[in-house]
Amino acid sequence: MRIIAGKHKGRPLSVPPGTAVRPTSDRAREALFDILAHGRFADGPAYLDAMVLDAFAGTGAFGLEALSRGARHVTFLEKDRDARAALTDNVRKLGETAHCTILGGDALKPPRGMGPCNLVFLDPPYNEDLAASALAALASAGWIAEDALVIVEVAAKQAFAVPAGFAVLEERKYGAARLVFARRAA
Repeated sequence: MRIIAGKHKGRPLSVPPGTAVRPTSDRAREALFDILAHGRFADGPAYLDAMVLDAFAGTGAFGLEALSRGARHVTFLEKDRDARAALTDNVRKLGETAHCTILGGDALKPPRGMGPCNLVFLDPPYNEDLAASALAALASAGWIAEDALVIVEVAAKQAFAVPAGFAVLEERKYGAARLVFARRAA
């Protein structure tokens, strides 16, 4: 696993041992960031100067990719201790501690938001039906700005409907993954 582009292009990312983390493939991440780069959902790259939330962060690949490409700050939310250790190591190795906040916690019962984020990545375990509940909980806790762009990764054949207050913009399948692009209603 590596950073695809930006100032940290090619830098490797640590992955914790075991099966607690299922990193998104480089191919799917590259496709996602190509979509975000070309102004499809924003005037210019959606990650540029963004305040980012990476929930169910795992290794932090989504948030660190956004940071490498020009995001202002990333808050990572991850409850698994081993995943959080790998994430902390990744942030430290990239020299990005000043631009990152790592929180131990559950996206289904998140801490109060430290400020609304305008770009949100949500990558819960596949086939556990957590995405909609977590999205609603994060919005309720003040993590998601009005009009924020949200990208949810679920299993390709997994049922997923956004909660009230969100609208699906587009969906894309990449192997075993489906990326759902949604916007929070203003």
